[in-house]
Amino acid sequence: MDSLELMRSGCWHNGFTNEIFEALIRAEELCFQYNSLSPRQRDSRHDIMRGLIGKIEEPFDIHSPFHCDFGTNITIGPNFVGNYNLTILDEAQVTIGSNVFIGPNVGIYTVIHALDHRQRNEGIMRSKPVTIGDNVWIGAGVTILPGVTIGERAVIGAGSVVTHDIPAGVLAFGNPCKVVRDITDSDTVSDIKE
Repeated sequence: MDSLELMRSGCWHNGFTNEIFEALIRAEELCFQYNSLSPRQRDSRHDIMRGLIGKIEEPFDIHSPFHCDFGTNITIGPNFVGNYNLTILDEAQVTIGSNVFIGPNVGIYTVIHALDHRQRNEGIMRSKPVTIGDNVWIGAGVTILPGVTIGERAVIGAGSVVTHDIPAGVLAFGNPCKVVRDITDSDTVSDIKE
């Protein structure tokens, strides 16, 4: 197994390899290019994103700045909106479903560094995947930690730190993020003005 395969496998490994470093630089360069373009240069921005992200379906809208570690370990379904300052550290697979809205200043993290300072200083780390289901809304300033799955139709309130799985169809918020209640038909807005 090469170092990138070890990284994605979830086992403890040395993350300070030339192969990993080169992949990080590639993604950082593409993020820099993306973030340097005007929002009016939509076609060029989409071309960069399609070259950066492992799989991304149209339509999508990702506001600048956007940052990721590799990009190749990210899958994004159609109708995705990622607001300003979305950061995805994708040492493991990050899967984002269809019709997902992510607010500003959200961080999605898959990497876990060794607790022992000597091992951490040598680059010992592992990673766990993150999965976000269809029709999820992630509020502003949310942190999603390694190994988390957020079920479809869930809403995560602003400022939450998601440390464990969240089931489908619930409103959850807090630090640590906890389920507050189910989302029901009574949450449907009825007084929409045209």
